[in-house]
Amino acid sequence: MSDHRHTTTLSFPYHEERRARLVADALAVEVGRIDDDRSAARVTRDGDTVVVTVEAADPTALRAGINTWTRLVAVAEGVGGDPLTAGGGTVAGDEGVDDETSEE
Repeated sequence: MSDHRHTTTLSFPYHEERRARLVADALAVEVGRIDDDRSAARVTRDGDTVVVTVEAADPTALRAGINTWTRLVAVAEGVGGDPLTAGGGTVAGDEGVDDETSEE
């Protein structure tokens, strides 16, 4: 992931560490499978928080990665047929990305 200039960190806190572990485990199978030459991601867990770091070569690829991983987290929260309620995700980072970017 070192060739990517743009990075965003998505944090998803949960009310219980068990829920964070379930979500992180569900996401772990996707890491590396959807990476390409323009973007990559990694998933870690710190107690009751799942952290997804997306790195990309350009703002468009970064936005696509953020959208993909946000959707994957939403799906993972439903693992086991019992939707897991997140405390609300946050986005940090953003080297080189302008909030007003309108590229798709």
